Amino acid sequence: MSAKSELVFIPSSGVGHVVSTVKMAKFLIDRDNQLSITVLIMKFPFDSKIDTLVESLVASTTARIRFVLLPRRNMPPRTSRIAFIHHFMESHKPDVREAVAEISACNTPRLAGFVVDMFCTSMIDVAVEFGVPSYMFFTSGAAFLGIMLHLQSLQDEQHMDLTRLKGSDAELDFPCIANPLPVAKFLPLVVESTEEDCRMLMSCYRRFRETKGILVNTFAELEPRAVEALADLGAPKVYPVGPILNIKAESKKGFEILDWLDQQPNGSVVFLCFGSKGSFDERQAKEIAHALERSGYRFLWSLRKPPVKGKMEDPHDYADLAEVLPEGFLNRTAGVGRVIGWAPQVTVLAHPAIGGFVSHCGWNSTLESIWFGVPIAVWPQYAEQQFNAFQLVVELGLAAEIKIDYQRDLAKESDLVVMADEIEGGIRKLMEGEEAGERRKKVKELSEKSRKALTEGGSSYSSLARFIEDVWSQ
Repeated sequence: MSAKSELVFIPSSGVGHVVSTVKMAKFLIDRDNQLSITVLIMKFPFDSKIDTLVESLVASTTARIRFVLLPRRNMPPRTSRIAFIHHFMESHKPDVREAVAEISACNTPRLAGFVVDMFCTSMIDVAVEFGVPSYMFFTSGAAFLGIMLHLQSLQDEQHMDLTRLKGSDAELDFPCIANPLPVAKFLPLVVESTEEDCRMLMSCYRRFRETKGILVNTFAELEPRAVEALADLGAPKVYPVGPILNIKAESKKGFEILDWLDQQPNGSVVFLCFGSKGSFDERQAKEIAHALERSGYRFLWSLRKPPVKGKMEDPHDYADLAEVLPEGFLNRTAGVGRVIGWAPQVTVLAHPAIGGFVSHCGWNSTLESIWFGVPIAVWPQYAEQQFNAFQLVVELGLAAEIKIDYQRDLAKESDLVVMADEIEGGIRKLMEGEEAGERRKKVKELSEKSRKALTEGGSSYSSLARFIEDVWSQ
């Protein structure tokens, strides 16, 4: 194979999506030295961290992965998140077109195709203009991909108005999962949407079928039923290539919390961490604190402050944690626990002292916990996390429950407070008893399978080889 080929990756602008996409790109170039990749980075108008993130990614990648930062576009105010993402993508089409034209004009390496994020399907139009195929990198799991495809079929073929399910107890059967799904509880992103937002979502899902293939961040052994069901749901070729994780642990230097973890017995610490957008106000923080204190378990808690109501910002660290916690809590628990702001999640999960993970169930975090063999207690927040929680608890039996259907509106802030009794009960289910032991055993077995999937001859290793063959066959 003497010719060289170039793929253009277009991730969504969220940190988790960008990091997963770049890791996927690294997998590809490690496997095929004739491939090079250009990653086009779109910047959210409210995100000040993306430049720093890209700098760190550039420093950690080879010359065969190139980054192009597209101009930052101002967006109209007062719009829903779904409408915002739709208009954000549309506004960047000319920038993508221009960047790809420069690549295409060089002729060497040849432009082989686009790999677009699940939220960037409108960029398929640009790929068509350049006469190359589009593939999708789906950063969630195979079951959620199946849910999206089936919902779109229900709307298009059976004319179901999904927004009418809001507040109902209706359960729907999906080919990709074994149990009926109470849709209002576990698909709030769709059901709680306005008709216009739902229309935009379904339009996005419809375009999944226009791609030449879908790379999914999962492994066949984790979601066998879902992977098998996708073909019957009208999906193009599906390549389970995960777990795609940035598992290179952060440098230990400067993380004094790791010194504390080094002093704790193996498997004894409950780790509470809720992702890049996870945060709690004072009322909820106090309930968590009461639950931790009463449980008696060692804990490491990453607690972050919500953004100002109505603002599309990420959370930030509290200036003084003592102000939002019960009086004397930090002193009373100094021997068994630590409360911090941002946490180096991968490094913490990799530590042998961690025995359980109270998580928002973001897909990257879910895969990380499986990779390191740490069982989860679910407390979803937004996006598809309620469905991930359902899958982990009901479908796969891998997790305990704190509040499986908890949901919050990131823009308006949720008024729902989960009380200390419920949190304490979930922590106890996570850490003690026969069921906890069974879950721990299951997670450890899947941990081994997740690592084996990526090695030569493993399911994901072979799946990635099939994708590379498909790119070259175009």
